[in-house]
Amino acid sequence: MCAEEALGRCTWAGDDPLYTRYHDEEWGMPCHDDRMLFEMLILEGFQAGLSWITILRKRENFRRAFEGFDPVHIANYGDTDEARLLADAGIVRNRLKIAAASRNARAFLAVQDEFGSFDRYIWGWTDGETVRHPEGYTMETIPATTPLSDAISRDLKRRGFTFVGSTIIYAYLQSVGIVDDHMRGCFKFLER
Repeated sequence: MCAEEALGRCTWAGDDPLYTRYHDEEWGMPCHDDRMLFEMLILEGFQAGLSWITILRKRENFRRAFEGFDPVHIANYGDTDEARLLADAGIVRNRLKIAAASRNARAFLAVQDEFGSFDRYIWGWTDGETVRHPEGYTMETIPATTPLSDAISRDLKRRGFTFVGSTIIYAYLQSVGIVDDHMRGCFKFLER
């Protein structure tokens, strides 16, 4: 057995190499890059009602279709861009989610203007620290929402964001490392 096979992982990482790579290299890792924070916020919104592996498999298509997730470009999307995206079979073609991307880009830019960066805003909720459950979770005990995700969701909605319900925001916080929910037995949990 090779060392890679001996690694324990969160059970959701499954057998798909794309999921495994995402788990090992990205999920739960602190992210402070505004462009990546924006990308993940948009992708988490597109994931609503779907599996995350569906989004991961289309991620490069999303990056191409949404011009590298540049919020300045996306904030200016109009009817022509919406029609182009709705015709793009490489992404999730949902009119409400596509419209939310443009609206969220405008709200994202407003947050950047107010706080100097989205990073400063989003990490300010935890004073720049990653939130960890000391004993770790199992698939049965990991929450879908927390008081933190509830509060951030409410604030984002107040600021004009959409597709930012508490469940989406909790998944977002996990994906960008504000919350580290690697499970007991996972090598990432043991590295803390």
